[in-house]
Amino acid sequence: MPDLRFAAPSGELGGYLALPLGDGPHPGVVVIQDALGLSDDIREQADRLAAAGYLAFAPDLYSGRGIRCVVATMRASRSGTGPAYADIEAARALLLARDDCTGRIGIIGFCMGGGFALLCAPSGGYGAASVNYGEVPADAAERLQGACPVVASFGARDRGLRGRAERLERALSAAGVEHDVKEYPDAGHSFLNRFNAGPALTPLLHVAGMGYHHPSAEDAWRRILEFFGEHLG
Repeated sequence: MPDLRFAAPSGELGGYLALPLGDGPHPGVVVIQDALGLSDDIREQADRLAAAGYLAFAPDLYSGRGIRCVVATMRASRSGTGPAYADIEAARALLLARDDCTGRIGIIGFCMGGGFALLCAPSGGYGAASVNYGEVPADAAERLQGACPVVASFGARDRGLRGRAERLERALSAAGVEHDVKEYPDAGHSFLNRFNAGPALTPLLHVAGMGYHHPSAEDAWRRILEFFGEHLG
């Protein structure tokens, strides 16, 4: 399906809606981008969810608004405050208003989007959240009180997020939130993402602990879909 435009509190934004086969109704999932924006990779993640039977909507939180928007959005993914959260809520409302939606909505995010997915989990509007190598705040046990069930995936070779899987496991247990947290020993950052960095940069990304790792990605998707099936299906 081609990209669309939708009304959000910060203005008109772009987005990508992936539709499952059949008339439905279907549960929905808000798909939150990584720092690279609404890329072909994020569209493919939405397509994979649609193939599994979900209405998947990926809002473009940047929508061509320049570097100041990019910086503010990245900061919001860690702080838990900012206009991006209202825009994400508008994306959830778009799915909720559709006749072919069951009213059960999940959220999934990658990298920066993983931080958003985690901090949106306590908002009360989601049935499940999938956090993929997103930042975990030091006070996560307090912030995640009353959160929806969380499935989370991290890479042990991710140098920027060392210890976050363990931190999140402890926080969710302390908050009494149902969860499935796993750290993959052979994976690094962005191991679910197939972004094209080109032949020159791809080897450097792997050395830096970044890049797609197929066995880990497939197992993570198995867990995500089983978890969403339990809590959204």
